[in-house]
Parts: sequence; structure tokens; C-alpha cells
Amino acid sequence: MSQLRLLPSRLGTQATRLLFAYDVPVFSWRSRSSGPPATFPSSKGGGGSSYMEEMYFAWLENPQSVHKIRGHHVAQLDPLGILDADLDSFVPSDLITTIDKLAFYDLQEADLDKEFQLPTTTFIGGSENTLSLREIIRRLESTYCQHIGLEFMFINDVEQCQWIRQKFETPGVMQFSSEEKRTLLARLVRSMRFEDFLARKWSSEKRFGLEGCEVMIPALKTIIDKSSEMGIENVILGMPHRGRLNVLANVIRKDLEQIFCQFDPKLEAADEGSGDVKYHLGMYHERINRVTNRNITLSLVANPSHLEAVDPVVQGKTKAEQFYRGDAQGKKVMSILVHGDAAFAGQGVVYETFHLSDLPSYTTNGTVHVVVNNQIGFTTDPRMARSSPYPTDVARVVNAPIFHVNADDPEAVIYVCSVAAEWRNTFNKDVVVDLVCYRRRGHNEMDEPMFTQPLMYKQIHRQVPVLKKYADKLIAEGTVTLQEFEEEIAKYDRICEEAYGRSKDKKILHIKHWLDSPWPGFFNVDGEPKSMTCPATGISEDVLTHIGSVASSVPLEDFKIHTGLSRILRGRADMTKNQMVDWALAEYMAFGSLLKEGIHVRLSGQDVERGTFSHRHHVLHDQEVDRRTCVPMNHLWPDQAPYTVCNSSLSEYGVLGFELGYAMASPNALVLWEAQFGDFHNTAQCIIDQFISTGQAKWVRHNGIVLLLPHGMEGMGPEHSSARPERFLQMSNDDSDAYPVFTADFEVSQLYDCNWIVVNCSTPANYFHVLRRQILLPFRKPLIIFTPKSLLRHPEAKSNFDQMVSGTSFQRVIPEDGAAARAPEQVRRLIFCTGKVYYDLVKERNSQGLEQQVAITRLEQISPFPFDLIKQEAEKYPGVELAWCQEEHKNMGYYDYISPRFMTILGRARPIWYVGRDPAAAPATGNRNTHLVSLKKFLDTAFNLQAFEGKTF
Repeated sequence: MSQLRLLPSRLGTQATRLLFAYDVPVFSWRSRSSGPPATFPSSKGGGGSSYMEEMYFAWLENPQSVHKIRGHHVAQLDPLGILDADLDSFVPSDLITTIDKLAFYDLQEADLDKEFQLPTTTFIGGSENTLSLREIIRRLESTYCQHIGLEFMFINDVEQCQWIRQKFETPGVMQFSSEEKRTLLARLVRSMRFEDFLARKWSSEKRFGLEGCEVMIPALKTIIDKSSEMGIENVILGMPHRGRLNVLANVIRKDLEQIFCQFDPKLEAADEGSGDVKYHLGMYHERINRVTNRNITLSLVANPSHLEAVDPVVQGKTKAEQFYRGDAQGKKVMSILVHGDAAFAGQGVVYETFHLSDLPSYTTNGTVHVVVNNQIGFTTDPRMARSSPYPTDVARVVNAPIFHVNADDPEAVIYVCSVAAEWRNTFNKDVVVDLVCYRRRGHNEMDEPMFTQPLMYKQIHRQVPVLKKYADKLIAEGTVTLQEFEEEIAKYDRICEEAYGRSKDKKILHIKHWLDSPWPGFFNVDGEPKSMTCPATGISEDVLTHIGSVASSVPLEDFKIHTGLSRILRGRADMTKNQMVDWALAEYMAFGSLLKEGIHVRLSGQDVERGTFSHRHHVLHDQEVDRRTCVPMNHLWPDQAPYTVCNSSLSEYGVLGFELGYAMASPNALVLWEAQFGDFHNTAQCIIDQFISTGQAKWVRHNGIVLLLPHGMEGMGPEHSSARPERFLQMSNDDSDAYPVFTADFEVSQLYDCNWIVVNCSTPANYFHVLRRQILLPFRKPLIIFTPKSLLRHPEAKSNFDQMVSGTSFQRVIPEDGAAARAPEQVRRLIFCTGKVYYDLVKERNSQGLEQQVAITRLEQISPFPFDLIKQEAEKYPGVELAWCQEEHKNMGYYDYISPRFMTILGRARPIWYVGRDPAAAPATGNRNTHLVSLKKFLDTAFNLQAFEGKTF
């Protein structure tokens, strides 16, 4: 008797324990023939009610002290009927699975007819107050042990647990009207026939079809419908490749001909860049939701093959859309993330993203996660792919309820998805829907799964498709006729055929038609910049002075700051009075001036509020009132744009992805992510490689995110020295061998053509200018800035207001301006460098008295390479030795990037010699003495005017 499987292991107290574990505290019982109810036996000798109250309060204090709800372990979740969804075939000994075990527990079959009075904490009774034990078990099993398995008892909130119980325990909750069933059938028809159409037309093409989980389309549409009903106007989706084309067609409503033409191998690309495969592309669409008759905006974010990498990007874009709408509670904008079972369990960025979900500056007020649980990862069995019982167990860390559902039961899926959407919009918390399904084909359509999963795929080949199962059910119950069903299929097939005919007329592929984040009004109608000029980035002296004044003050009254901070603020006041800025104040000036111009500024990363090196202090803390803070940057002007500065979780991958997504939403914001040390950015390498450096080429997606990467060889060891500039430069797309044509708009044209901008500023003023240029350009490119550490407090690393006032701008190259520049004919060597090493070179040159013989020019913008200005500098000192000096090892840093470009601009007529540290495996030494010795060695070489005599290149 299957209904007995969850009977208690002992009479009395143990029976009560188990019923409680099913969320049914049972206070008393009675026989149908024996009059008034009697209380359940209690180990305390008292009534069952007292015992249950003790059990309940014990659970509140420690959920582990009572039995778990284990219905989901025995629920019928696998549509194939061959696997345990939780990877655990063990049935606990205290669960009765057959009627012959009753006697072992001193139970008789007659006990099942004893009647119990139901407490108010359960909803299985509906309008009834008493039920027999047999009926209690039947109703509980119907709720928890059929095609839906619920995990929620780990949530330490009684209201939320009771909400879930009511949604699933109340009798009759899963009743659907005939119209709802017909809509569900129609959506299944579209989902399945779309895949069938692609399979017929392009049988040998990869498309990563949805077969085996066709119910995902009505599932997503139900989440959107319910959310729209509750006031949501904008839904942002992220998903992997499986089923993506189907989602584009039947959820986002991309024109079918634009999807079908992607399969034409003769289609020419109209947009510059590489483009991407069709099952990676995104889409943005505004339409009417037909169920609610309300406007809805849907955005499917483009993503790479790197599974789950899009998760934080979606969350960042969602957060930004909420911010710009003033939607602090997430009532207008929400996100949906679709996952695969293997990736959801295996990819660490899933965990990183979950841990952003409730942080004040990162929360999106709840995400609906839909797991397409194929019960296999490519060729890997789940038992080899995860240690947790379910692929969804990672969601438990944030108390997200998890709803497992058999994907071959469409009505159960739709009900679960409706509840999930309602949960998100009620409690503003994440929720997971686990669609336990199967993958009818291999990992892709060309793959043979029988090599590795022969038994599973024998069963899959016998499996009746969900559409046929559901259609047969509705036909049998009279909801639809066979003719109506066949007409629905024929109608959608006709739609596909007509779109296929139109797709043959398309000869050119426009990737911009697949844009996931359009910026209305920013570009012209053709998607091009409205101008190709960059305005000057300087600002008035009055504005500089005002910002400096606020930066050195505490705008709130009765706010006590740390004495050490008082000293810092006095220093800022003195600098402002003397019209000077250091690095931190220059940054303040850049941010503050943009805020005045209506540009939202957001700075995120580990410890950015104070700054890793205690230089920033953008958030002041009251020393006497806990959690009282002040952000002076938000007190500059009454009508300024808001400034957001937020310490992130200790994550690079997830947080950088989040900020990238945030920057996608609008071009009118300066979004910056700062690494604690530049060395640590490589844990976010996937975001850098797959989104930031290649995003525009693949998806025609502009993005102006700024990466601040502290960098510099200062004897701090191999993990606190290098932001790995060589990696960014190696991925830069400017051609080292192409001699450029120098036009009037050369600088801006270079910036427009590049994939990102890489700079290493040596002055606070130039840092100020490059930040402002980033937002004043008529287009957006990622900006990589190698920021200083020791220069933050270097007495020589300061700028004056004259270098920042109106009419001034960013200097891509800072030429020599000392004695050598005044008498170039006396110069014997011209050293090019970038960043902090300039100050070491100047100090050494002064100590050797070589100010007239050696000129030093700083390369501030490294990529795109400033060919025009380098040419001018080289021609200013004809015939002199040229050297490139860097503090990084020779196989790192900049030399491999700049050397061929120098050769191109010099016509290979003379060499540019290398001066710096020798090649090495580690980026820096951990020994202070070794660091100083190697520094002295290359500085000696830099000013040894005979160092390169007799050498050839």
C-alpha cells in the first residue's frame, strides 16, 4: 500500500512525531464508532497537545531536533521512472512501505480508521476539522509524495512555511479551468512543434533543442503571466543554450524568420565583429502580455558557452533597471534564471550569485530559478557530478524554497511555477523550480548518448512525449477534441512554414537585431555614434573648489568621526586651498563633477568604501552611534545624481559579472569595479574574457564598465604586485603591424574601433580626466585602469588645478618637459615608460645628473596605442637611443605589446631596447632585498649610456 509508506514507526508519540514532520500537529484522535476523540499518548504523560507544542517550539529553536519532512525523497519525480531524484535509494527504516510491517509497530489496519482532530497549523482538512489517519496520510501523500516534492522546512520563518503549506496542502488547489488547460496545451504544442520543425529542416545542425523538457516554455510563460498580474513590467532572463531558440521564439516572441535565417550558411554579417552562434544570442522585446493585457518588457541576456556565467550579469542588469525606475522593492522589475542541473551544482558562480541576493546594494528582491534537470550532464552521471542529494541544494544557503516537479505532469509544473512567482512577489526572496525531466537527444543533436547512458536512453526512446500524454488526457476528459488538437498543431506548423519562406529572402545578418540592452536615443537610428568628437574633460575652478570643500568636511551635524580621519580631511582641505590634488582627491573631483552633470556613479568591490589602502574614505562612520554613516559625495548639490559606493562580498567572479550587468542597463552612468589588488582579478577571468573584452564583437553590445586594478612592483610578493597588464594587452584588438592614417579624429576613431581601453596613469590629473572622458565619449568601451598603491601618498604624485580646469583633457602621452625637452639635440637616450616606474626613473636620473642627456616620456594610454604621439616624440629626438623601461618582468608587463608597434611607427629603422627585470615565472619576488637589488639593476641599465653599444636587433 503506497499510502502507508509514511506511517509512523511507533504508536503514540512516534506517530505524532511523523505527522508533525508532515506539518500536521495532531492533538487528538477518535474511532469513527467510539464517540469523543481521545488524546494521543504522550511521553510526558500529558495530552498530545502539550507534546506537540513542545515539539513545535523545539523546532523553532533547532529544526534538526525533530523529524524532517521527507515526502520529497519518495515523490514520483522522475518521468523516466528509473532514477531517484535525490540520488538516494535508501528508505529510512522508520518509514512503513508495506502493510505487513504494521504489526511490528503494534498497529493494526483498523487503526487507520481512527479519526484525528486537526490543528490550525495544517491545511489538509480544508473545511473539515477531523480526518481519519488513513485520510490524513492519503492527503499528505497526495500533497508531498506525488509529482511535486517540496523542500522548505529549513526556512526559519514560520509565516513563510505556513504560506507554502497553504498553497500545497489545501484540498483542490490544483484545479484548472478548461480555458487554462487549453492554453497550456497550446503552449505545449508551440514548444514541441518548434523543435520538430527545426529537426525536420536542419537535421544535421546543432541547436540544443528542448526535447524532453518542452514544458519549460509554458513554465516560463506562467511565471511571467503571474508576475505581470502582480505588477511586474520588466522581466530579465538568463539561460544556457538548451532550449534558447525555443525561448526566443515562444517566450520573448522573436520573429521566427530571424531565427530560421540563422541556419543559412550563406548569410552575410552586416555588423562588424565576430558575431556568435545563434544559441548564444540575446533579445529585447516590448509587447502586450496576452493573459493580463498589460505591457511587459522581456530581455534575454546574451551569454557565452561558459555555463552559469550569465547569472550575476542578469542580476546586475536587473538591479540597475530597478534603480533607474525607483523600484526599490522589486515590484516592477524582476529576473528569471534558467539553469542546467549539472552546472547549477557544479559552477561556483552560482553560489557567489546567491550570496549577493540579500545584500543591500546587490539584492534584486528575489529571483525565480528554473532548473532544467536532465538528470545528466553531457555524458556524466549525476552520481559522479555532485555530492549533494539534489542539484538544487546550493539554494538552501539563502533559505530559498525548492519545488521539485515531474516535468511530464504539465499541470503540476504550471501550478508550481505560479506559486513560485507569487512567492517571489510576496516575500521578495529567491525560489527554485526543479523541472525533473530528461534529454531526448544527446548533449547536442550530433552527439550519441547511448555510448555512455545506454539504459537511460533505451527508456527515453520508449518514452511517450509529454504533448501526446497531455493531449490524450484532455481529449479523454472532454476538454478538447482530437480535431481541435490537430488544428492547433496545423496552425502552428503553418506559422513556421510561412516564416521559413520569408527567411529565405534574408541575405544579411544584423546582430544588432538581437541586442539585449538597447540604449534608446544614445546612438543614431543606424546604431552609430551621433558624433566622433570628444569634448574637453576639464571643469571650472569653482566646481573643483566646491567638491574639495565637501570632500574635506562632514555634512551631518553631531557626527563624530575618527581622529585619524579628521587628519585626512584636514589634509584634503589644505590641498584644496593650495589648488592641489592627490590620487584620492582627484577621484573625488571626477565622481563629484559627473554627479553634478546628472551622471549616476556606482563604485563596487571589496572594501571600496574606505579603500584597500585607506585612502578613499567615501563612507564616514560615526564613532559613537552604531551603523550611522555619512556619504559626503551625496551632499554636493541639491539636484545631483545619486552616488552609490558599496563594499561587496568577498567575490570577484560574481561581483564583476554583476557590475558588468549593471553597466549594460544605461550609458548614462559610470560603473566601476575595483579589485582589492589587481592580482585578484583573475578569479573573474571568465567575465573579462567572455563578456568584457569580446562582448561588442560577439553581440554588438557596448559597455562602459571601468576596472580599477591596483598594480605595482613594491616588494609585496607575487600575489600583491601585478594586475597582469600583459593579458589585457594581448587581448587588445589594435593591429601592431598596420601603419595608421593620422586623421583629425584619429584619437576618437581609435577608441571607437578598439575592444577596450587600457591605461596606466602617472598623475592624479590624468586619472581625473580619463574617468571623465569615459562618460563624455559618444560611445562606450570598457576601461581598464592600472591604479597605484605607493603613489597614493607619494609626495611627487600630485597635480594642480591648472591641469584639471576647463580646456584641459586626458593626455594619452605625457612628453618630457624638463631640460632634455628644451635642448633635444643634447639628448642621447629617450626612455618610454608607463605608471609608477616613472618616479623611480626621475629620481635616479636626478641622482646621476643626467637631466639633459636622458629624456623620459610617459605612455599613459597603452591601448589603443597612441601611434601619432609616439611618432611625434621619436621625431623630436632624431637619432637617439630609444628604450622601453618597465618594472615588470620581461615576459610580462607591456614590452611584448609596445615593441612591434614601435617598430611599425619607426619603420623598423631603429630598435627600442628593453630595460627591466629578467623573465620569470612568478610576477614578483616575496623577498624585499631581492626586490631592491633587481630595481637597482635595471635602473643602472636605464642610465648606462653605453649599455646597448655593440648590440644588434
